[in-house]
Amino acid sequence: MLNDREVLSTLSMIKNENLDVRTVTLGISLLECASHDLPRFTDAIYKRITTLAKDLVAVCDEVGDRYGIPVVNKRISVSPIAVAAAPFDSRGMVEVAKTLDQAARDVKVDFIGGFGALVEKGMAKGDLALIEAIPEALDVTERMCSSVNVASTRAGINMDAVGLMGRTIKATAERTKDRDGLGCAKLVVFANIPEDVPFMAGAYLGVGEAGSVINVGVSGPGVVRKAIDRALQDNPGAHLGELADVIKRTAYKVTRVGEIIGREVARILAVEFGIVDLSLAPTPNVGDSVGEIFQSLGLGAIGVPGSTAALAMLNDAVKKGGAFASSRVGGLSGAFIPVSEDLNIAAAAAGGQLCLEKLEAMTAVCSVGLDMVALPGDTTAETISGIIADEMAIGMINKKTTAARLIPVPGKKAGDKVHFGGLLGEAEIMPVRSNAVSGGFVSRGGAIPAPLQALIN
Repeated sequence: MLNDREVLSTLSMIKNENLDVRTVTLGISLLECASHDLPRFTDAIYKRITTLAKDLVAVCDEVGDRYGIPVVNKRISVSPIAVAAAPFDSRGMVEVAKTLDQAARDVKVDFIGGFGALVEKGMAKGDLALIEAIPEALDVTERMCSSVNVASTRAGINMDAVGLMGRTIKATAERTKDRDGLGCAKLVVFANIPEDVPFMAGAYLGVGEAGSVINVGVSGPGVVRKAIDRALQDNPGAHLGELADVIKRTAYKVTRVGEIIGREVARILAVEFGIVDLSLAPTPNVGDSVGEIFQSLGLGAIGVPGSTAALAMLNDAVKKGGAFASSRVGGLSGAFIPVSEDLNIAAAAAGGQLCLEKLEAMTAVCSVGLDMVALPGDTTAETISGIIADEMAIGMINKKTTAARLIPVPGKKAGDKVHFGGLLGEAEIMPVRSNAVSGGFVSRGGAIPAPLQALIN
């Protein structure tokens, strides 16, 4: 646990460098609410969520005030709804989505995640119903997020699901076209999804987790950048190995902050403490950007040659520092590179230094994948599926989590601006080369077999 002296040493980070706890997420299992009767099921999940989470926001604020460390977002994750609500059709799934959204509003959390399915090896009736319901569910709700896992290193890539998700993303964009396709900003497709992610839109509570658990996500890109700048001011000739050590030591402090907040919130709520997610999560604010770290390391912008190597170094140093600070590390744990949510990354995309292909290459060494990428509205469903398949392949082969959160913005083209608001930010729409020529591959469906490295028993 963090002692008083260590807490005091972080005060300058909190006051001047945008250090905060990005999210405290309360995971709630809904499996005990299972029923074939829809009203009974929705009543049960509403009661369970609002009972367990009624004090979440107040407790987070109280603990944050006590330590002087702001908890920016308070969120809820629930069991995968495709499992908990398996008996229902797509119309029933939409009703479940409305109930989740209402529960989130009533306990005043920012988002609730878990409207999702795990279909890497095949799709059951409940999975299909849930995926069919996603466009309407994300249209009629405000705070609910959805995720679908379509691939894993053990199972391979479910290309039928990949094709279906391409069409689902297009349909979601159309349903929310009056908001620049905002529904797609709350929908993410995964490979190797962790069960304890505290960050949205991918948060859900895995079936192997406790009945209720607190997971914490820290922030810290501004802190890391300032630490690098200070090190270079003291030693302008510092080599990359020395800077990696600076990042590692900074990540240690950031993680300790997250752990003390998470454990205290869990203690007061009388639920289990789960994990700290070590991810460097940016915001659209100046001074809180992962992209700015690249500039401090000597690159002109994120996306120029050298960016993948810099990201690999950053990601590894964050993991090493965080792992030493906590025995309960999980989630995604690395560096996020969400385009619209990071002012500097969005600027690099608009300036042409960062293209879609380079972004994909960088996702091989970061913690998530193609995140918050706005695409032209005429990008076909098959092309979106092709992009998803490429990203899933990186995750499958490298035994890591990857994801795609793609937003084909209806009526807009490459170079146009799109505004999502709040932490979702804004960005210039990135061009997609070779649009509408992937259909022959994607439409074959079936499954891409798991790599040989799956046979590890």
